[in-house]
Amino acid sequence: MNVLKGLFGSSLGKKYVMAISGMALFLFVVAHMLGNLQIFLGPAAINDYGHFLQSNPEILWPARIVLLLAVGLHIWAAIKLTTENRAARAQSYGEYRPVGSSYASRTMFVSGLVIFIFIAYHLMHFTVQVQGINFTGQDFRQLEDAKQHHDVYRMMVTGFQQPVVSIFYIVSMALLSLHLSHGVSSMFQSLGWKNRKYGLLLDRFALIVAAVLVIGYSSIPIAVLTGLVR
Repeated sequence: MNVLKGLFGSSLGKKYVMAISGMALFLFVVAHMLGNLQIFLGPAAINDYGHFLQSNPEILWPARIVLLLAVGLHIWAAIKLTTENRAARAQSYGEYRPVGSSYASRTMFVSGLVIFIFIAYHLMHFTVQVQGINFTGQDFRQLEDAKQHHDVYRMMVTGFQQPVVSIFYIVSMALLSLHLSHGVSSMFQSLGWKNRKYGLLLDRFALIVAAVLVIGYSSIPIAVLTGLVR
């Protein structure tokens, strides 16, 4: 009980909560990108991947529960820490002039909010497959391939052929990249893994990973819109 009180009651504990939940979400983002990139291997590859996930609920549902818990804890910690930081200021700034902070760090809350909105839409679009929001008039749940598996390939191509959806996706991935460029570095800092010897290396790692993620994720809607994937 004392451990939980210290973890959720102190600023340091909240930073640990944010770092650990952020790490779980970061690993998912990387794994999810690798799974999605199988679209470039053709319909069979990504459809078999999707069928594997759907036919193994003992893997899928625990992963979903952990991810939902991580999202909830990450948002809770972000709100609490932001509120505490604002309350700790002795007086408001007459004119705000950021010193020693990056644009990514100053926009973490805003980028996080947009990413949350995107996640909600993305889940309804490709996971729950709500027909009314895909702008195609098609019911993605009815798409099947020759093996009578859900045609994930056709769903993604059809979905990303809508410019509004693809643009929203690309912009959201850019904001996710911006968020992670600072968030991954802060995660290492909060966990005590960052020091003078490895600090610069970890900061560069965060920037490289953020760049790879935005390129990897954005390559899919761009390939669909340009006809490279059809």
